[in-house]
Amino acid sequence: MSPRRSIQRTPTPRSGCSTFSRIFAPVQAADQALKEKLLASGLEPDGFDVPLRNLRAEAEIFRLENLPLITEEGKLGNQFDEIKGAQTVAWDGVDLPLPQLNPHLQNADRATRERAWRLVQARHLKDRGALNGLWTQFLALRVQMARNAGFSDYRAYRWKLLKRFDYTPSDSQAFQNAIEQVVVPAVTRLNTRHKALLGLDTLRPWDANQHLFIDSKGRPPITPYSNVAELESRAATVFAKVDPDLGAHFETMRREGLLDLPSRKGKAPGGYCTAFPIVKRPFIFMNAVGLHGDVDTLLHEGGHAFHVFEAAELASHHLQDVPMEFAEVASMAMELLASPYLAQDQGGFYSPADAARARFEHLDGMLRFWPYMAVVDAFQHWVYTHAEEAADPAACDAMWSELYRRFHPDVDVNGIEPEIANGWQQSCISSRPRSTTSNMGLLSWAPPRSGATQSRTRPALWPRIGARFRSAGARRCRPCSRPLARNSRSMPIPWAIWSG
Repeated sequence: MSPRRSIQRTPTPRSGCSTFSRIFAPVQAADQALKEKLLASGLEPDGFDVPLRNLRAEAEIFRLENLPLITEEGKLGNQFDEIKGAQTVAWDGVDLPLPQLNPHLQNADRATRERAWRLVQARHLKDRGALNGLWTQFLALRVQMARNAGFSDYRAYRWKLLKRFDYTPSDSQAFQNAIEQVVVPAVTRLNTRHKALLGLDTLRPWDANQHLFIDSKGRPPITPYSNVAELESRAATVFAKVDPDLGAHFETMRREGLLDLPSRKGKAPGGYCTAFPIVKRPFIFMNAVGLHGDVDTLLHEGGHAFHVFEAAELASHHLQDVPMEFAEVASMAMELLASPYLAQDQGGFYSPADAARARFEHLDGMLRFWPYMAVVDAFQHWVYTHAEEAADPAACDAMWSELYRRFHPDVDVNGIEPEIANGWQQSCISSRPRSTTSNMGLLSWAPPRSGATQSRTRPALWPRIGARFRSAGARRCRPCSRPLARNSRSMPIPWAIWSG
């Protein structure tokens, strides 16, 4: 993942499509009947304990009357993507999609950053009415789904839908408090140093944030590539350096047209990797604009893609249904596995000095991610347990502003309160039913961020997670699906990690 830019999600088909709308309900009903038949049989194949647990949870919350609501939720997601994809601003006489302003948001000149930030926020606010309308529809649908399934609120329903068996909403809230007590002071210290180096009296959102890196020494952003073809080719070299098998997987994606990387007008925001299970192929979607964040994003989504390739060989598709808490380990670990090969002398993108800057930028983003995650997660806990209140966009504004101040106490928002308050629309209105950031999913990035970091730094973990090394002292290991290690949920782990 690029902690600043990537959103891993599994997109639904175009739910407005009549074909999808026609087949979705009968397919889901047939799937439910098959689950019930299997569960009633009493069969418990060896190694199938976790898939059976998942199937039981899915069968318990299934309601036939929710199927048209899920279809409608997908249609609203398409409307969201259309609104966001159409957002452009005029910059020096050129109409640009919002992602293409990211280089200006990282400009060394503070006035340029502020100008770009204000243009982006003004464009967001222009669509506020339309997005408020979508939000109230999303919320009403979700509340009804939860009620239909017998839950008191959508959070409880969503928790079970996400198969979060190992931690509770209370654990999540305790984690938010821990971030406030430990990480927020660390980021504040980082910001104090950053502010001093830039010679600033106050820190504004365009000076430091979780989405884009601002260099403390006033240097322009590093430029990793000149065109998307170069981004692909250099990434291919990096992946092959990590492991030749991964490089071969990426070349398959290039050859078969499974990459949609550049930003363009009308394109949905964000980035993700999805899977085509029948043909056993992944697909990567992102919005590259010429920044290091694009490299991080492609490495991250590449990790997901390689996981798809490797897991496709497992005996049952049920074994491939891992929770997001583990799915993100593959992607976040790949960011770190690839980091030694970012320099051009290793086939990567940068001079040695710029490669060091890129690694620092990545680590800086990892740290700043935690407070942002806490804001989003705490907001969604409130939304889905206070649905009547949250149906009022003004109440959402007030709660988001309160949480923003709580987890970003040293950022000066004087005079830009409406723009800050509107942040929940960018982070918490779902563009897809399984959107990671917008439907109680961002919390799922917390365990894998820790796990991915430990996969690089704790050799004692390597045997437990199934790493198979080429030779003693080798600096990389092969991705493997056998022998299968198991995570805390006893799920197979078809993934290899850094060995040095």
